Amino acid sequence: MNRKNLTLFIVAQALVLAFLGAAYLVFFSGGGTQPSFQQVKDSYRPSEAVLLDRNMEVIHELRVDARGRRLAWQPLKDISPAVLQAIIHIEDKRFYTHHGVDVFAIVSSALKSAARRGASTITMQLASALNEGFRPKKGRRSFAQKISQIKAALALERRWSKDEILEAYLNLVTYRGELTGIGAASRGLFDREPSGLTQSQSLVLAALVGAPNASYQAIGTRACLFAKGLKWDYSCEQIRQLAYETLSVPYQIRSRIAFAPHVARLLIKNAPVVSTLDGELQRVVLERLDRHLIALKDGNVSDGAVLVVENKTGEILAYVGNGGGVLSSAVKVDGVRAQRQAGSTLKPFLYELALERGFLTAASILDDSPLRIQTTSGLFIPQNYEKDFKGQVSVRTALSSSLNVPAVRVLEIAGLEAFTDRLRALGFNGLKEDAEFYGYAIALGSLDVTLLELVNAYRTLANGGVMGELTLTDNPAPAKPRQILDNRAAYIISNILSDRGARSLTFGFENPLSTRFWTAVKTGTSKDMRDNWCVGYSDRYTVGVWVGNFSGAPMRDVSGVTGAAPLWVDVMSYLHSTASSKAPAPPPGITSEIIRFEDGVEPDRREVFIKGTEPNSGDKPAPAVVRLNREYETPHITYPPSDTIISLDPDIGEANQIVVFQYIPQYERLTWTLNGERLSSQGSPRLWRPKKGNYTLSIVNSEKIVLDTVSFQVR
Repeated sequence: MNRKNLTLFIVAQALVLAFLGAAYLVFFSGGGTQPSFQQVKDSYRPSEAVLLDRNMEVIHELRVDARGRRLAWQPLKDISPAVLQAIIHIEDKRFYTHHGVDVFAIVSSALKSAARRGASTITMQLASALNEGFRPKKGRRSFAQKISQIKAALALERRWSKDEILEAYLNLVTYRGELTGIGAASRGLFDREPSGLTQSQSLVLAALVGAPNASYQAIGTRACLFAKGLKWDYSCEQIRQLAYETLSVPYQIRSRIAFAPHVARLLIKNAPVVSTLDGELQRVVLERLDRHLIALKDGNVSDGAVLVVENKTGEILAYVGNGGGVLSSAVKVDGVRAQRQAGSTLKPFLYELALERGFLTAASILDDSPLRIQTTSGLFIPQNYEKDFKGQVSVRTALSSSLNVPAVRVLEIAGLEAFTDRLRALGFNGLKEDAEFYGYAIALGSLDVTLLELVNAYRTLANGGVMGELTLTDNPAPAKPRQILDNRAAYIISNILSDRGARSLTFGFENPLSTRFWTAVKTGTSKDMRDNWCVGYSDRYTVGVWVGNFSGAPMRDVSGVTGAAPLWVDVMSYLHSTASSKAPAPPPGITSEIIRFEDGVEPDRREVFIKGTEPNSGDKPAPAVVRLNREYETPHITYPPSDTIISLDPDIGEANQIVVFQYIPQYERLTWTLNGERLSSQGSPRLWRPKKGNYTLSIVNSEKIVLDTVSFQVR
């Protein structure tokens, strides 16, 4: 068949097809049930879900559908007129004059090269987008598919307006790869909203509709051809250059709103979520954390996290899991939930336990002097941050100034198991082992905790010992708050942590923890300077800050008052920029009186007490050593535990091996007896060179009364 006959055959075939299709449509069917424009728009689901703050403002976008990239539905009025012109010119010149099927286009398609354009109208393409059954199989539609597509297009035209058809088409058509819809294409390829697309960019987008996976060279050629038809003043060189710059590199959709990535990943599944966050506060905290991390760069600090909660409700108002990527290489790590070593941040709960059980008062005197404690893993020798000792200090001073040795002495008194049980009750979930596993180092913060756990524990102090849940969403049935701490002891701890003068021993009177309104605050630094904390509360908010390195690298010359504290004060001052904070009123059962200390250990002052633990009168000096209730005064041996088996090491010889006998309280001068024989020296600790055998060890007071006995064996 020659070329002329082939052309005539194609024309005839096209005309017959058009005639038969029209006859079928006119005499047999109306195109089936088609959805309304509003139904299509309502069923549209972007691949991105949004996180809303408490005021219903968008604060983060997060992709939730990996099958394609679709952004928010774009109204026709928000799409550049240049896009509309280019799309209609290229895809359907007679869009506004036909009724869904362009017979002239069908004939033209048969006569002209298939490379130029097809015969499907915009309405027909939309019908295919709405019904997968109309889409071609193995590259071509069947005759039945084509007829069904035409019928559906005619039905759409009867029910929808032209603007509705064009708007839906632009939002549902695929432009390139996974980019579906004008919003995703515009942002992904040109990093701009559809309303701002230029004529040249519109040409490239329109050229992609008919060939979404074509090379940038082919798209440039197509766009150049269409520019001439539109009589737009662009050279082919300019258009090809734009196609190259746009399509030769991977496309990327930058998040326009990304203030809470860690919360978004926690909460968003496949639909928008309303959170308790305050969007403005979230932005401020993120910006100030980034600025603070830049200031700490020379101290080898690259990561940080901040959590702000409301005391009364437990609602989380700001949740910044890490900075905005200014320095960090681990921005996806959530510093609010990451487990890090607690440092001194656990001390308030240890002192609260001792106050609650009547072991101590805020005026009790603790001995800050060298201490050696024998443990199953060796000697534990606590030191203060400044590598010195302050001598005799009150509980108030020891806690406010974060002294380490007194904290260990308090743990000896309060009991290791009792303290670990209390921490579990406060929600510290890192306690997986029994108390002996953690040992006395837990008083100094060897436990791994999260900022989330710490903030809620300090919020419990702020609420007078009542603990509730923290929440990021409106929880309709939160767990009922529980009284975990004694409200009187919690009040005294808050009073101590707010005492500017008491912390001056370590931090100086003009220290960065001071605020112009009432706050209670504690800092902490972990071993080897790997974590730095500042956690505290006002009458309305609890704020926690952590800085360090997710890599585990140590910081350089960064302490509690130079690392996390300045940011804590910054955030707390912002929260109270328009409202002050008042000290809590003392609960029932709190009393106060003037006390004086023996030998001028500390200046005379008015101190607060749990009623019944205060000195008898203002004329009676506070004790120079820790006062214990009679119930807990009986000394006992802490090492070795009863039934211990001690194995001698044959490689170092018996003469070079030492066992440390120890009892508490250590200020008592008691006598040791071993197998009934009195040892030559008194006091605790007492060094002893072991020999093989079975032993009974006792402590005896001055009246020769045996106070405690343990048995052990040396092999």
